[in-house]
Amino acid sequence: QVQLVESGGGLVQPGGSLRLSCVASGSTFSITAMGWYRQAPGKQRELVASIANGGSFTYADSVKGRFTISRAYAKDMVSLQMNSLKPEDTAVYYCNAHWAGLTRDGDYWGQGTQVTVSS
Repeated sequence: QVQLVESGGGLVQPGGSLRLSCVASGSTFSITAMGWYRQAPGKQRELVASIANGGSFTYADSVKGRFTISRAYAKDMVSLQMNSLKPEDTAVYYCNAHWAGLTRDGDYWGQGTQVTVSS
């Protein structure tokens, strides 16, 4: 089992910045990638950004150039620096850890943190 604890959400004005952090604990040796998803009201959960153990990145087109994901492997932590925030970035942001075993794989999720971009 892996537990994920997020921090850093809140209310920010358009054009502002926020930094989200997520710390993993438990069986972290099984993690192959960590990332962030978000879900706005009435919409499906979508990938924001992810980073694999080998260092490869994936970003949603809507956040490229504005968001930066980083990972501190020694601390089992993943962070998301969000700049130039827009109202459409408003959502609950979830930390994700993808794990893999010999014959199975799956995902762990954090509890979610609210990000609201509004003037």
